[in-house]
Amino acid sequence: MGLADKANAFVDDRKPWLMAKDPAQNEHLQQVCTTSLNLFRLLTIYLKPILPKIAEDVAAFLNIPSLTWADAKTLLTDHTINPYQHLATRVDPKSIPALLDEAQKDMKTMAEKTSATITETSDIARHPILPEISYDDFAKVDLRIARIVKAAHVEGADKLLELTVDLGGVTRTVFAGIKEAYQPEDLEGRLTVVVANLAPRKMKFGLSEGMVLAAGPGKKDLWILAPDTGAQPGMRVK
Repeated sequence: MGLADKANAFVDDRKPWLMAKDPAQNEHLQQVCTTSLNLFRLLTIYLKPILPKIAEDVAAFLNIPSLTWADAKTLLTDHTINPYQHLATRVDPKSIPALLDEAQKDMKTMAEKTSATITETSDIARHPILPEISYDDFAKVDLRIARIVKAAHVEGADKLLELTVDLGGVTRTVFAGIKEAYQPEDLEGRLTVVVANLAPRKMKFGLSEGMVLAAGPGKKDLWILAPDTGAQPGMRVK
């Protein structure tokens, strides 16, 4: 908009509509109109991502191919343009409230359509998002990248696997309810995310010293979180 203001000032200062009345100004008038049209073309290139239809109409008016970013490096000279066609209508301030009301209705309709896609059987429906917490509350949870160095079945447990995880030099034992989803040999060597500062929990099978994070409804449909390439044991997740 700052560039548009400068272009408008250029045209207003030279007043080509007055120059056109003086035949002696013809050459100067040609220069002013050529410069003005090139400013108009450049501004259209910059605005095309948000005004694509108007940009195409401008290209038709200027009698040129569809505008691209590369065209900003060149000027339009020695070229015949087409007769001008009306491109846009100025918005009447009195009509703005009605336009906003219509936009709000459209947004409401979109929201209702989105809500309709959340079925009763979806995870978000069965487990709604919990109440907000502050960043200070979140910061109390120490999430760490961990490498599963050993995984084993737990005798007498239907759901648990015993995992030995390396937090970058610190080893912890974690009992995870993922037995139906994973075989121990499929887990060893993998990276995952662990709640490292969870209070140890005394269980029938031993002491669990953390929690492995997983997603899914449970049983066979459960997936432990896996960090992206480059993450190393001990790194904090934040």
